[in-house]
Amino acid sequence: MLDKIAEILLELRKKQPLVHHITNYVTVNDCANMTLAIGASPVMADDIGEVEEMVSFASSLVINMGTLNGRTIESMLVAGKKARERGIPIIFDPVGVGATTLRTATAKRIIEEVGPTVIRGNMSEIKILAGLGGEIKGVDSVAGEEDRVEVARELSQRLSCVVAITGKQDVVVQGNRICRIDNGRPVLSRVTGTGCMATSLIGCFCGVTTDCFVGTVAGIVTMGLAGEMAEGSLQTGESVGAFRVGLFDRVAEMTPAILKQGGKVYED
Repeated sequence: MLDKIAEILLELRKKQPLVHHITNYVTVNDCANMTLAIGASPVMADDIGEVEEMVSFASSLVINMGTLNGRTIESMLVAGKKARERGIPIIFDPVGVGATTLRTATAKRIIEEVGPTVIRGNMSEIKILAGLGGEIKGVDSVAGEEDRVEVARELSQRLSCVVAITGKQDVVVQGNRICRIDNGRPVLSRVTGTGCMATSLIGCFCGVTTDCFVGTVAGIVTMGLAGEMAEGSLQTGESVGAFRVGLFDRVAEMTPAILKQGGKVYED
């Protein structure tokens, strides 16, 4: 798996795929910079008048519903349908699904009308999408992670897509394919948007591979490993601010050799 990820990283840096985001205004700048850091090209267009045309040029589409409004919901659906028509990967981040009626209804519409290639969320979000309950505090998960493989598998098989649950241990499932990832540090949860940035990285890797299961693992392990490296490079007196900046630097400096040496990836 790590050999495959290393190859995709080289392909990503070579092709510099255009990744179209319709994302949230809290993390849009960080998602754009993370996309640039890994070597891809971001576009953050969300007006319904241009999303269909814009996604026609893209290698992948990232849909993130962190800050929903009626205007962008329709843009997500229009862009998603065009991406599906073109056969490019659609990465869906159902931020805060279950917290409000609007979020839950929107997530269901995106799944039913667009059909994402990859869904990445925390445990609560994925459990809610799978119809298994789940607790949300704002947009944060408060659910336990003990059944994450079974939950991800149930949703993956029902929707015929890749499902990733990120948390203390990350898991990626596609049908009977299962991969666990043990990279990362708790400090990642103290910087807003690290989940959104991980979703953007998945979009970057999936933009240059036909195997979105491997592309999803690649995005998550890159984020987790960069978090470990960024924390390790902190100096005395530095905290989350320096860590955030270091996170971008470590992603920009990521190499196949670093991934193969530091990646903690286990296939079941």
